[in-house]
Amino acid sequence: MKFHDIHEECGVFGVYGHSEASNLAYLGLYALQHRGQEGAGICSSDGRHLHLDKSMGLVADIFSEKRLKKLPGHIAIGHNRYSTAGSSVLKNVQPIMANFALGPLAIAHNGNLVNAAEIREELEKEGAIFQSTSDSEVIVHLIAHSKTGDFYERVIEALRQVSGAFSLLILRERELIAVRDPYGVRPLSLGQVDGAYVIASETCAFDLIGATYIRDVEPGELLIINENGLKSMKPLIAPRQASCIFEFIYFSRPDSYIFGEKNVNEMRKKFGAQLARESGVDADLVIAVPDSGVPAAIGFAEESKLPFDFGLIRNHYIGRTFIEPKQNIRHFGVKIKLNPVRQLLEGKRVIVIDDSIIRGTTSKKIVKMLREGGGAKEVHIRISSPPTIGPCFYGIDTPTRQELIASSHSVEEIRKFITADTLEYLSLEGLKNIVPESHNFCTACFDDNYPISFPGERLAQMELFLK
Repeated sequence: MKFHDIHEECGVFGVYGHSEASNLAYLGLYALQHRGQEGAGICSSDGRHLHLDKSMGLVADIFSEKRLKKLPGHIAIGHNRYSTAGSSVLKNVQPIMANFALGPLAIAHNGNLVNAAEIREELEKEGAIFQSTSDSEVIVHLIAHSKTGDFYERVIEALRQVSGAFSLLILRERELIAVRDPYGVRPLSLGQVDGAYVIASETCAFDLIGATYIRDVEPGELLIINENGLKSMKPLIAPRQASCIFEFIYFSRPDSYIFGEKNVNEMRKKFGAQLARESGVDADLVIAVPDSGVPAAIGFAEESKLPFDFGLIRNHYIGRTFIEPKQNIRHFGVKIKLNPVRQLLEGKRVIVIDDSIIRGTTSKKIVKMLREGGGAKEVHIRISSPPTIGPCFYGIDTPTRQELIASSHSVEEIRKFITADTLEYLSLEGLKNIVPESHNFCTACFDDNYPISFPGERLAQMELFLK
């Protein structure tokens, strides 16, 4: 995957009915760290009061044992943030907590609301005062402004007004509510541990705390978990399901099961095998751009009967920023993260598997690094997804269309730009043949078929708004 080209969205975790709720939320967020590294927060309830702690940075750097002790109670929600709407500042870190007529609440939201700007403008005209620039806060204000009956009706009315992707957790003093948008864009799963219910963006969070997976939260479903047990409602309806296919390609952890117990690692291996069938080439070795390219590379190697090895080594200890040396070091930004194994690559015809090409600049540097630093004789790039031609507006921080090289260049033009000997992508047909019930997935980044419409504005205007 290209470093800093596509960023993960957010991760959410919730627990109801456990004496160590905040500790479990901490561990759940730790397992979901790959979904957001800008900030993290946990909100707990002791049955009478909500307790909130959040900060910028990584989960392990924020929460100490001392800080977790200040989050008492048997209910908790947590959130890892990567900003897709709203700037990267503390006030936008979630959960968002608010007090209104029916008592305090906190929300944690993974996704993006495409009509948030329009709703916010209308709410501000009515006197609403926003504390952040996050689109998630719109949901809080809609709930507070609702004039319907009970709290659940308010939530439903609010969510029927928003458009976009949301896997949402709502914490109240005595209950936990989980909702997934009717398109089912982002994953959300239900599990159980020690008699307590847990909710998470991915099942890898269940594995860490020893929880048992029960099922996915269904598209359009609202779950209420309180002293009366678990209650399910299906108040939200969409014309189709449109789960994000890029969760399989890159975003989700390989050990997770998402979208109906489909294992991410196995899916990626199948993408690689299909890629080999479509675009095999004479070569000596298959390597991957780590880490997300590894399963597809293994699948490619197995299908093509070629050896697989780790020809690029990733430094896993890179922080958010680093200081470049004053002297000019060629390709420093990539080299600090990746380094070729010359003994393995020298004189070899190498097939390099990656999950996507976004701008092409990093791919170009990797190809040169493999030739100059690794001594590779030939470099053949194979991409385990179709060309990315359109940005995502449903919770993924992708560049604008103008920055996506495949939106305006042919495969051959991209090959020349990155200086590879050959370049091939997995076909969209091949991708759909691998993914079960592919008609239930959003492929807009590959074919411009956006399942959720945008309010009154053209797509190009939406892109400028998110730029």
